[in-house]
Parts: sequence; C-alpha cells; structure tokens
Amino acid sequence: MIQPSPRTPQPTSVVWDPALLNYKFTATHPMDPVRLDLTERLCRDLGVLDAPDVTVRPADVLEDHELASVHDLEYIAAVHAAAEHGTASAAHGLGTEDTPVFPGIHTGAARIAGGTRQLAEDLHSGAAVRGVNFAGGMHHAARARAGGFCVYNDAAVALQHLLDRGTARAVYLDVDAHHGDGTQEIFYSDPRVMTISMHQSGTTLYPGTGFPNETGGGEAEGTAVNIAVPPGTGDAGYLRAFHAVVPPLVRAFEPEIIISQHGCDSHAEDPLSDLRLTIDAQRQLAHDVSHLADELCEGRWIATGGGGYAIYDVVPRSWSHLTAIVAGSPVPLKTAVPGSWRDYVRTTYQVETPEQMHDDAELWWRSWELGYDPEDAIDRAVVQTRKEIFPLWGLDPWFD
Repeated sequence: MIQPSPRTPQPTSVVWDPALLNYKFTATHPMDPVRLDLTERLCRDLGVLDAPDVTVRPADVLEDHELASVHDLEYIAAVHAAAEHGTASAAHGLGTEDTPVFPGIHTGAARIAGGTRQLAEDLHSGAAVRGVNFAGGMHHAARARAGGFCVYNDAAVALQHLLDRGTARAVYLDVDAHHGDGTQEIFYSDPRVMTISMHQSGTTLYPGTGFPNETGGGEAEGTAVNIAVPPGTGDAGYLRAFHAVVPPLVRAFEPEIIISQHGCDSHAEDPLSDLRLTIDAQRQLAHDVSHLADELCEGRWIATGGGGYAIYDVVPRSWSHLTAIVAGSPVPLKTAVPGSWRDYVRTTYQVETPEQMHDDAELWWRSWELGYDPEDAIDRAVVQTRKEIFPLWGLDPWFD
C-alpha cells in the first residue's frame, strides 16, 4: 500500500445545505438523499468540517443562463415543465424509471449545480484552493438529456465556468462504477478538457458506453479517455489499471485544475454495480488524485460525489474520507466510526452500521512496470486504452 505523504492544509470550501436533501425522486428510488445527510453528519462527528481551513458554503440554485453554458435552452425548459406540470419528455430523458419527474426536479438539480459552480468560483477568485460537493457528480446529464438519476451536470457547469474565466486546460477524472457519459459528451470536441472515466465495462453495465475507442472529436482527439474494467474487479486490479493509465496522461496534459467524480458505487456492497472495491481502495484513489493535484495544479482540485447506493454502510464513510483528504486532514484508516453517529443511524433508521472507518483490506497492486499479462482481463483492458490514447500524447503504450 502507498502511504500518503503529509501535506499542509489549504483553504477548502465544502458545499452543504439541508435543501440539497430535496433532490428526491420517489420514496423507493435508489438515489436516496439520506446518504447526503449521513455523510454530512459523519463529517461533523469526525471533526472534518471544524478544521480552521474549511469553510462550509451554501448551495444556491443556479440561474437558467448559467445552466445554459452547458445545457440546451430547450432542455432546460423541458425540466421546468416537468417541475411545474409533471410533463414527461422522452426526448429529454425525463419521466423514465431512472429519472422520474417530481415537483422539485429543476430546483433540486439546479441547486446541486450551483454548489459545484460556487466551488469553481472560489478557486477562480482565490477564496479556496480545493473544494468538495459530495451532493454533486451528476455525470450522466448530457447537453440536452437527463439520464441515470442525473438532470443537470454540475461538474460540467464548473468546468465551463473556469474555462470562461481563463483556465487553459482542465482534467475531469471519474472513478464511478458507471461511465461518465454526459460529461464526456459535453466536452468531447473541446481540446481544453481531458475527460478520464474509469468504470465497469459498458458491455455489462449502464449506460453501455465508455469504450477505449471513444477518444474525442476533431482537434480534441485524445482528450476522451476510457478505462473499461470487467465486472468483479477488486482493489488490486482497479488500482493497477488506474496507475497504469491515469498519472502518465494527466502529466502529459498538464492541467491547471482537476475536477473529480468519486461515485462509491464501485464498492463490493453496492447493489447497482458488479465491482468489488473496498472503502480502503476508494480512500486510496482520493489520495492519488490529491497527489496529482499537488504535483501538477498547485493543489487546485474540486471533488464531487456521484453514485453510491449502499447508503448506510458505504457512502458516508467513503465520502467522509474524501472530504477529509481534500481538506488536507485525512482520517486515519484505523479510526472508529463515532458512536454518536452510529447511535443516530440506529435510532433513526433501525440500521446497524460498521464500527470502523475501513474494511480491513490489504491494499496492494502490481505496477505496470512489472510487465503485461495477456491472460489477465485487467491488463487487456489497460492495453486497449493505452494503445488508443498514449501515442496521441507521445507516450509508448507499453513502457511509459
């Protein structure tokens, strides 16, 4: 296991507003906002939000003209119609089983987007160097279509806000179990943004996209990167694939900022994917992104949540680790989950939760430098991506 190096905490904005809990589709929908409330409570009970360099920011509802920086006006109007009149729109992905309409659909989605856009403005103005919106990460929302529980793409709004204010190059890095198809679509032909998505293969999981040959359009060829891992991938394979592809490409691209999406539905207990990661590996991935931000972007990094449907056992622990790492004050793995938090979940939801902030995993992965195994499905997935992308950046697909 790679031990994270100590770093000096930097000004960090964390988005939280109880109104974010109003983004709720139905009583039985998998994306239950309870996961957000429990994450914020666990962060507070761990002392993460009390650090002197952390500022908790409200989440304002984004105006339509700001949403229109990445979404079509006709689509925004369709979302308003869904909120005001319950109008479904198959053409815009509204009113489906995944993304049903409800009265607060516009306001709730626009508030999430407003939170991540506020983080972008904080970084642009210098008010913060880092930011977290664990309610964000709505990566399936495309320019003119909702999908996969996502209505407005908050990370795309934040990216465009920074580009419009002079950012020359930005990396969007997505480690959700599902392909970040909406964000990729929005920036597919923009050479200023490299979108990297690492996910369960689209042959076995929604949305059925995210293959290595999706590499970007026109002058942006090489800026869409997809690592499609097989179902059943666990810590060692996932971390091997990440380190074999992501750091070399991010270094070659030389971004000024990283915006990442940390859907924790890659966990072995999540009901909506077939990956087998632990909390320990998800925490390690957050450290790995932190290191890249420090190395290449003078620390500038915005992290969002995303998928995650084991709402009691997994999501709060994973995103509390994420928030603490972004803030520069990581919670040690061998930390007990605060009894006050466990008591609250037991009393409120009649659920027993884990006693520790870790899954007691033995993190280890083979470096790509140790060689390629053609019999290994992870290695075949890595090679497919490296062969498609690395030569476009002057990198050798076998040795860099």
